[in-house]
Amino acid sequence: MDSATVPLLDDDTVEFGDEDNVKGRFKHPYVTFFHLAFRGAALVVYLLCGLFSNSFIASFIFIVFLHSLDFWTVKNVTGRLMVGLRWWNYIDDNGESHWVFESRKGRVDPGEVRVFWIALVAFPVLWALLFIVALFGFKFRWLLLVCIGLTLTGANLYGYVKCKVGGNKDVTFSGLTNNFMKQQVLQNVGIFFSYKFLY
Repeated sequence: MDSATVPLLDDDTVEFGDEDNVKGRFKHPYVTFFHLAFRGAALVVYLLCGLFSNSFIASFIFIVFLHSLDFWTVKNVTGRLMVGLRWWNYIDDNGESHWVFESRKGRVDPGEVRVFWIALVAFPVLWALLFIVALFGFKFRWLLLVCIGLTLTGANLYGYVKCKVGGNKDVTFSGLTNNFMKQQVLQNVGIFFSYKFLY
């Protein structure tokens, strides 16, 4: 029997090479799922952790773990596959820090691009709102956790906006970045310890 006459499946098969032309489906469904899953899980656990546990330490560790998974996934996987962007930092032989922002021209799925950017912008905004709520609610120990979420999601947002706008430019931000990070760490530590001594 000739291979051309052997029916593999009915009419619902997609020809080889036409997988990218399938409408209504994401090109990378698992990547899209994890792009939303880790950041959504961190937010949901933060909002509901008081219902399941009275331990601040356990909640803190679990939420920071979810934020770490989200940061790594978005920075190293989803940005590259969903929108063709990536950014990183390296230290040269002279000890100077260099930030590299790249954009790849190629085929990307418009649905994935929309999901990527909506999630990338929406979650830092949500963490900023939670920052305001924690600040004015005088929940200073939770404020540290919100600052971590805001910093990690904001760092990815900044990196990908820089890729989209600046692309392929090697920029040295070592002094600016180091000062900003030192200021944020000192501020967060100060808030955390002032809460510990007040209560």
